[in-house]
Amino acid sequence: MPELPEVEALALDLRGRLADRAIVRVDVAAFSALKTFDPPLSALQGSLVEDVTRHGKFLDIHSSGLHLVMHLARAGWVRWRNEVPALPPKPSNKSPLAARVVLDDGAGLDVTEAGTKKSLAIYVVRDPADVPGIARLGPDPLSDDFTIEVFQQILADAGRAQIKGVLRHQGTIAGIGNAYSDELLHAARMSPFKPVSSIDGDDLKVLYDAIRTVLGEAVARSRGLAAAELKGEKKSHLAVHGRTGEKCPVCGDTVREVSFADSSLQYCPTCQTGGKPLADRRMSKLLK
Repeated sequence: MPELPEVEALALDLRGRLADRAIVRVDVAAFSALKTFDPPLSALQGSLVEDVTRHGKFLDIHSSGLHLVMHLARAGWVRWRNEVPALPPKPSNKSPLAARVVLDDGAGLDVTEAGTKKSLAIYVVRDPADVPGIARLGPDPLSDDFTIEVFQQILADAGRAQIKGVLRHQGTIAGIGNAYSDELLHAARMSPFKPVSSIDGDDLKVLYDAIRTVLGEAVARSRGLAAAELKGEKKSHLAVHGRTGEKCPVCGDTVREVSFADSSLQYCPTCQTGGKPLADRRMSKLLK
């Protein structure tokens, strides 16, 4: 799933490609992806792209006062094409193509989603806050407003919830997903199941610094890369996420996994759980 660093870099790449160019039309190939009807897609025809930004994991193309907003979900992506077909795509459940943005010189963007579980969402709105998911977003962890005092209050409000879930909840902190929550908890040497009520003092500062550092460095590495390079860059720099059975780059212990119904997490026992493996079952707790 694209997370804050990839969406930030994707927005930067597309800003350079799209700024001051006109949108000829937007073709939808997967009608379930379009979540709004007013303004209609046709309102974007002839509009001039002013900027491309992000809100958490939402990509936002500003065009003549309107916003074409996309949430790429778990398996979505945006691909630049120097030339797109002249004819609009035909709707198909078998094709990964969800939508196509056609520009005035024949170039464009293909918005795709792999797999059979279709969760990608596209909105045309006058204000980004009109998108419910954006309206509910918590603070951006790389913004100046995300201070250690703000983070401390977030943890206080979460009570005894587990830290992994708190970090991933978009209404609490915007932009952190499954991969980077694993990575920053590994950097902070903290169990994914640690109750947030027990995080204070030095632990609070270490975790806050890990959030800013891990995400900040990922954004810095991704900046300037083309969209086609971002996935590979992300994977090559992950310490534990997606690396079950491999050696931890810090201590050499074996990276382990906890599986859930529709996701999994990875961690290092030596670095994060005092050498104790976590039970690999739903609602896992530390093995006694």
